[in-house]
Amino acid sequence: MTLRQRLENLPVGQKLLAALLVLMVTVLLVANLTFISAAYWISQESMAPQALQTIGRLTSNPSLAQQASRDAASANALLQELDSYSPLRAAAVYGSQGERLAQLQHGGHLGLPQRLADVDAWRTAEFRSNQLVSLPGGGHLLLVASSELPMAFYTGTLTASLGILVFSVLLWLLIARQIRRLITAPIYQLEELSRRVTREENYALRALPGNHDEIGSLAEAFNTMLSRIEAREQQLKRARDDSQAAYDAAQGLAEQTRNSNRKLELEVQVRSKIEKKLTGFQNYLNSIIDSMPSALIALDEQLYVTQWNQEATALSGTRLDQALNQPIFLAFEPLKQFLPQLKASVEQHQVAKIERVTWPRGEVPHHYALTFYPLTGSAGRGVVIRIDDITQRLSLEDMMVQSEKMLSVGGLAAGMAHEINNPLGAILHNVQNIRRRLSPDLAKNQEAAAQAGIALATVNDYLHQREVPQLLDGIHSAGARAAKIVTHMLSFSRRSNRQMAPCNLPALIDQAVEIASNDFDLAIGFDFKGQAIVRQFDPALGPVLGTANELEQVLLNLLKNAAQAIHQRPEGSEPGRIVLRTRLSPPWALVQVEDNGIGMPEEVRKRTFEPFFTTKDIGQGTGLGLSVSYFIITNNHKGQMEVQSTPGVGTCFTLRLPLHPPEPLASPAT
Repeated sequence: MTLRQRLENLPVGQKLLAALLVLMVTVLLVANLTFISAAYWISQESMAPQALQTIGRLTSNPSLAQQASRDAASANALLQELDSYSPLRAAAVYGSQGERLAQLQHGGHLGLPQRLADVDAWRTAEFRSNQLVSLPGGGHLLLVASSELPMAFYTGTLTASLGILVFSVLLWLLIARQIRRLITAPIYQLEELSRRVTREENYALRALPGNHDEIGSLAEAFNTMLSRIEAREQQLKRARDDSQAAYDAAQGLAEQTRNSNRKLELEVQVRSKIEKKLTGFQNYLNSIIDSMPSALIALDEQLYVTQWNQEATALSGTRLDQALNQPIFLAFEPLKQFLPQLKASVEQHQVAKIERVTWPRGEVPHHYALTFYPLTGSAGRGVVIRIDDITQRLSLEDMMVQSEKMLSVGGLAAGMAHEINNPLGAILHNVQNIRRRLSPDLAKNQEAAAQAGIALATVNDYLHQREVPQLLDGIHSAGARAAKIVTHMLSFSRRSNRQMAPCNLPALIDQAVEIASNDFDLAIGFDFKGQAIVRQFDPALGPVLGTANELEQVLLNLLKNAAQAIHQRPEGSEPGRIVLRTRLSPPWALVQVEDNGIGMPEEVRKRTFEPFFTTKDIGQGTGLGLSVSYFIITNNHKGQMEVQSTPGVGTCFTLRLPLHPPEPLASPAT
């Protein structure tokens, strides 16, 4: 253990005594050193110079020093007279010529200067007190004082130091006794009392009152602590007694509780089974509600949402946790306009139906039927909203109407086809006969021209100059087209033996655009070859089974309608644009023809595929182009055809062709 640790572990009284002892020893040493230093300084600065001055005055007496500067013997005689002076350390006599005649030294040898001329330099380097005295006759006496104190001084200093030490020890003993009585003894008493309290656990003991100092305050605080501990001990004893009584009572209650717990455990088991069944039934009902294809929303009497299935989330975009306990006009904003019907259904207990509303779902508008029916029962009044998507049903109804119209016109088409075929055949036959009778290769033509006196070559030159052969070609082409239209009209009444083959839709579309650009751009003023034709073909779409010439006819009809709609726009409108688009959408291959023409109002759009319905001027259309196209897509190719249009924005025709070939049907008897 180090000295510092030992000092720190000493009792408080011993620490105070040790500190006092160190203080007294330090004071004694400092006082002695100061006294010795002061005495030395006084002897050096005051006593030695005075002694030298006295000796100098004595030696300057003519009777003593008159002969000393003449020879060495007289000088030694003078120094012998000074030998008995204790303050003198050394002395030297210099003659009138400045030479050293004699010297006197006490103690160790001092190097005194040989000549008087060197005295000034020696005195500068000598630290002892010295004095140079002039003698009668021109000589000089050098006196050097001693730096040692007399023995009496040391004896007196030691005696005084011993006296101070004895007095200090006596004073220290007296102070130590008082410290023990005033500080150490009370602390020991408190320590002993604390040990006794700890050993006996007797908190009724008290410390004796002391002085009005820190130790006395400590004793009072210790007594206060013991009083509080005694009071706390009594409280704990009473609490132990009370807790024992409570424990005994709790034992009795515990037995009763165990019996009750057994009963409750049985009840909990039964309740858990019931809740499990109810939870399973609730999950089953929720699964049924979520699996419904219709959106189902239950509201309370204040029209706050209490039930919300997955179809309602898909339709509104609002999650179940966001919709519950929210007003219906916040959870499903499009229903805000039907709040009066909902309130009437709750208050009057009547079922309300909205036959058709149109809401956008993504980018495609869908049609919905709404049904509001009241909810009654023990859970309170409310209303249930059922939202059914009827878009497909309406499309099927429209297709059925169009199919019925096509069937109704089938008989008329067949009769008209037979009636038209006869004059068409005559026209085509006569065109062929005219070409034959104008041919110079037939002998009968040459004979008839000779009889009439006309050169057949001259007639042919005239006809070529008047472009009669071109007119005949136009008549033949028009007749062939008319025959082709008649052939398609016959398909309304009977199914022909067509051969389905893989068709490259982009190639068919490009061919239809080329035909349209060569056939109709001069008539309606629209350039199909310009940048207005935008192609968006899906590279993932492969060949589709179909009849190429029929699909080409459909595309040609759609391009003609698009060109006319764009041509009818007012001046200053944006540049015309036709978008031709293909997309793979299993199980269909989609073909879309979209324009930015004048568009169609809703009443016109509904009758788009109706036979003989047209909005064109008289002589510009028959109203059969889209009807024939609809029949080709739906009947011949088992596909779908629909139109979407917005007035002032444009129109988009969509063709859906099956990716897989339709099942063969038996051809009806003709």
